Amino acid sequence: MNTFAKLVLSTGIACSIGTNIAYADTYDLAQMYQSAISYDADIAAAESAYKAEQEQENSALASLLPQLDATASKGFTDREVKEGSGTSDSYETTAYGVTLTQPLLSMPSWYTLSAAEFGSARAEAEYLAAQQDLILKVAEAYFDVLRSEVDLTASRALEIAVKRQYEQAKEQFDVGLIAITDVHEAKASYDSSQTTRIRVEGALTIARETLSRITGQYATNLKSLSEEYPISIDPTEKIDSWVASSLENNLSVIAAQFGVKAFEADYKSKRSGHYPTLTLTAGLNDTSLDNYKQGLPPANGALGTEESNIALNFNLPLYSGGATQAASKRSRFLAEQARHQLTSAQRSAEIQTRSEFINLRTNVQTVESLQQNIVSRESALEATREGYNVGTRNIVEVLDAERNYFTALRDHASARFDFVISGLKLKQAAGTLTEEDVLAINNYLIEASN
Repeated sequence: MNTFAKLVLSTGIACSIGTNIAYADTYDLAQMYQSAISYDADIAAAESAYKAEQEQENSALASLLPQLDATASKGFTDREVKEGSGTSDSYETTAYGVTLTQPLLSMPSWYTLSAAEFGSARAEAEYLAAQQDLILKVAEAYFDVLRSEVDLTASRALEIAVKRQYEQAKEQFDVGLIAITDVHEAKASYDSSQTTRIRVEGALTIARETLSRITGQYATNLKSLSEEYPISIDPTEKIDSWVASSLENNLSVIAAQFGVKAFEADYKSKRSGHYPTLTLTAGLNDTSLDNYKQGLPPANGALGTEESNIALNFNLPLYSGGATQAASKRSRFLAEQARHQLTSAQRSAEIQTRSEFINLRTNVQTVESLQQNIVSRESALEATREGYNVGTRNIVEVLDAERNYFTALRDHASARFDFVISGLKLKQAAGTLTEEDVLAINNYLIEASN
């Protein structure tokens, strides 16, 4: 295998041809992921949603805890009796009060708390799922950049090879060794290679912009995947084991399960709106009269009062215009919807797991096949060039052989990247994807060769 083939297979990085480029710091997958954690808007939104649900749980709990209220008032009274003695009086009133309320029996509040707890658990699962999504999103964007860089490397190398063939064809035509049609064929192929290279350069820029949108880092130099990265799968791995893991650990399934429990608890809360409630209340009030100017004395001669009270309040809702029944029915339908969504999540997790497991095995075979294809294409290219030199092959066959060879190099590198992403997708479907998987891949990333 020639030097260029080894470059593409081992580093997958676009080389600079005929230009001087100032290379900045090189980033790896772990660095990009850490940048995305603090920059990506989707993960920030998921975190805020999780925190909001936690506060909803605290709010529901508060309705079961004691409520303490304090009151105070200041007033002035000026009273004049127009009939009889015609006496009058005036005074200032100062009042203070404290009231304690403690729910003793309130089934709607207990069920509401239960619903809030399940809702908080669902939000936590969704937040963890968002973290897994971020891992996959960063990895896909990262390897899309590497894929585009490999594509650009192959496109530039093909352009150079075709240009060299075109120049050689012109020289041979000038000395009468070939017909002008061969020169035109070489020129057309060279023009096509330039067009392809321009298109690929644009695709690389877009891939870098996509990664930048997720991470906040516009990285022009990424570490690439080492040739030592193992492209294999344990032959003892069984698809049913992965499916069982997905049904138990897939975060979308877990979130849907908590969603069902939350809506079922909410249904019980709404249905218990007809249940009686029992509340304990206790109060202390102090009222005093100041600056009393006697005309008619206060009742019983008192210039102030202190009052304390305690009571059990029983309430039985009898009729609310049908609101309780309507709310109960709505919650029941929402619970049914949540159960259907759980079934859908379980089916999706299973099919995703099966699909990614099959993709992973297929990618292993594809990489092995494309590795052999590179060897075959390289041999075919060398044979075609030799045949052209002795007159048994034409220039079109040479150009096709060169194009096929560089395509094989590109496809092989791309298939290796597909294997990495399929592995991450399989773990996500099974609910086992973590940052450790990012670090495991990161250990096989190497400095790019220029």
